[in-house]
Amino acid sequence: MKSELFRRVIWIVLDSVGIGEMPDAAAYGDTGSDTLGNISRKRRLHLPNLEQLGLGNIKALIGIGPVDRPQAAFGRCALASPGKDTTTGHWEMVGIHLSKPFPLYPRGFPPEVMEEFERRIGRGTLGNCAASGTEIIQELGEEHLRTGKPIVYTSADSVFQVAAHEEVIPLWELYKICETAREILRGPYEVGRVIARPFIGNPGAFTRTANRKDYAVPPPKGMLLDQLEAKKVRVYSIGKIFDVFLGRGIEDHEKTKDNRDGMAKTLAALDDLDGGLLFVNLVDFDQLYGHRNDVEGYAQALEEFDAWLPSLYAKLSSDDLLIVTADHGCDPTTPSTDHSREYVPLLVYPPRKPEGTGLGVRSTLSDIGQTVAENFGVKISEGTSFLEAVA
Repeated sequence: MKSELFRRVIWIVLDSVGIGEMPDAAAYGDTGSDTLGNISRKRRLHLPNLEQLGLGNIKALIGIGPVDRPQAAFGRCALASPGKDTTTGHWEMVGIHLSKPFPLYPRGFPPEVMEEFERRIGRGTLGNCAASGTEIIQELGEEHLRTGKPIVYTSADSVFQVAAHEEVIPLWELYKICETAREILRGPYEVGRVIARPFIGNPGAFTRTANRKDYAVPPPKGMLLDQLEAKKVRVYSIGKIFDVFLGRGIEDHEKTKDNRDGMAKTLAALDDLDGGLLFVNLVDFDQLYGHRNDVEGYAQALEEFDAWLPSLYAKLSSDDLLIVTADHGCDPTTPSTDHSREYVPLLVYPPRKPEGTGLGVRSTLSDIGQTVAENFGVKISEGTSFLEAVA
């Protein structure tokens, strides 16, 4: 089997690109959610490269039909863990199943959290609500400049976000404030991530900077990236992968400004990575379009990714394996701006064997991690490998 193993695995997470509600969607208020399906009903999608890989073979989509000879193995994955957020999805991919979801705070954080937080940082706060990050700094930024109070807000994810103008609260202090929040948010209040959200500019024209910093919950030991590190398998991450896993097991990483930057950095990384795992998250689908119910923006982002695929193919060799999937849904066509409890697509393309097979409905995202683990000669605690079907 050794001669059939892949030298490099390129694993791309299209953040929030779901492909239809899971059986328990009603329990999450997500009946009828279908990110790809509903977008295709609202606005015809032109995704010829994903179509050839077998996207339409997973599920019939308007304008994206099944093809007779898909180039990739195709299927869909369910989330075995409760929840529908970034941390839950990414953790499950690497073999971590949660027994309960990370807490959400759609009406803001409770007094016992905020009072302790304000006492320890020596400042009052503004906001304490669920909001769009770009909108809340426009709404409260001027008051923040006047009072020096940081803006606290959350989102559809399990996050505690702190926004501050870099000239009012310097970065070192903002990061210390977020470290304090991380210390407080333990036990029943343990959100998936605390996020520093610095911004600059003047009232009416505030813009967030690239100095964001995430403080995630440490993943349990033994997950895929730990196993790869122990085996001395190189891991290179693009986008927020590094933050989600606190850098564990990741040798090199690149942050990204947007999908286009992430795709460019993926191509550049392939020039540097001669073996191992390239783990990529493209966040715009979720952050810019899903949460803002921007159907057209979401559709255009999908088409831009599709048009980029031939550039990626040109960098691949016969001993590479490309995996394209997602972490949850975020249907921009529904009234909700929250994530949605959906299956995620699974496309697995080995250039040396461009004749796809059906992988069916996988019971967990950990099947992807177990496949990567087997390829590099390790094993994780959850998931069933499908390596044999694609090797």
